[in-house]
Amino acid sequence: MSKFLDSFNESQLKTDLPEITPGDTIKVHQKIKEGDKERVQVFEGVVLARKHGKGASATITVRKVISGVGVERIFPLHSPAIAKIEVVRKGKVKRAKLYYLRTAKGKRAKLKRGDDLAAVAAPEEQPEEPPAVEEAQ
Repeated sequence: MSKFLDSFNESQLKTDLPEITPGDTIKVHQKIKEGDKERVQVFEGVVLARKHGKGASATITVRKVISGVGVERIFPLHSPAIAKIEVVRKGKVKRAKLYYLRTAKGKRAKLKRGDDLAAVAAPEEQPEEPPAVEEAQ
C-alpha cells in the first residue's frame, strides 16, 4: 500500500516550479472558480517561509501589504489551483523563516537584493576568444 501512495504522490508533483526561497518576491497565479466561470488571480508578495520540504505537502507563506494592512496567504505548491509561480526578485536573507517582517517597519522591513534574475535565468556565457593574429612573413 505504501508503494502505491508514494507513486501516486510522485505523479501529482509539479515539475515546472522555480527555485523559491524565503525573501523572494513572487507572483502566484491562482485559479479562482466563481459559479461556472474560472479566472486567474495574482497575489504578489514576499515569501516568509517554506515548509514541508519538497514533497506533495510543500507550502509557502506569502505576505503583502494592502492599504497599510498586512495580508498573508499560505499556498500549497503542488496544488492544481496554482496556475503559475513567477519569481519577480530574489532576496538575500540569513534566516529560513522571516516572521520578523510582520512587525518590522521602515528600514528594518527592507530586504537586501539577492542575485540578479538575469544571471539566474540565463546560463553563464563563455567569454569569446580573441581572433588569432596572423604573423606577416
